[in-house]
Amino acid sequence: RRTVRQYERAGVAAIHIEDQESPKRCGHLDDKKVISTEDMVQKIRAAVDARTDDDFTIIVRTDSIAVTGWDDAMHRCDEYVKAGADVLFVEALRTPEEVERAAKNLDIPLLFNFVESGKSPLLSAIELEKLGFKIVIYPASALLSVTHVVGQVMAQLKKTGTTAHLMDNMVSLGDCFEAMGLSSMLAEDAQFAQPSVGV
Repeated sequence: RRTVRQYERAGVAAIHIEDQESPKRCGHLDDKKVISTEDMVQKIRAAVDARTDDDFTIIVRTDSIAVTGWDDAMHRCDEYVKAGADVLFVEALRTPEEVERAAKNLDIPLLFNFVESGKSPLLSAIELEKLGFKIVIYPASALLSVTHVVGQVMAQLKKTGTTAHLMDNMVSLGDCFEAMGLSSMLAEDAQFAQPSVGV
């Protein structure tokens, strides 16, 4: 309840609540554990009760397909909707058929987690929208890309002793600083800087 209120006050648009036991695992790993349906329903009810802004969206995730199977996952989804979920996030759907089946079975906005080299099929946002999914997230795309590129750069550095020949594939230092907002930070520093006092 406290988390929902704090997020609302901070201007956050949505919260994501899940049914994994703590400590949680990535949804695309094996050997996950989930709490009981009843305990999760109570978590959702508490979040709904704490909400004061009707536009604050409660996204409810279940990892149960890999743990307790399809039928239990669909039962959980039904119970989660009754408890007040605004959006359902059925994690790690394993085949295009499961994705389509989930979309047909669940009459509520759905979220799809697009994880390259994960357990779910890599359907495009257009395909998912046609099936009825309203939200698609790409939580690993940048990380997996950066990890690959950093590995390549480090291998070249080890092999050649330089990265000068890779600069065409890099942003400039200035562009990097701009992407981080350095110029506005420096402007703020200048605006509020204390004048030096001579001794």
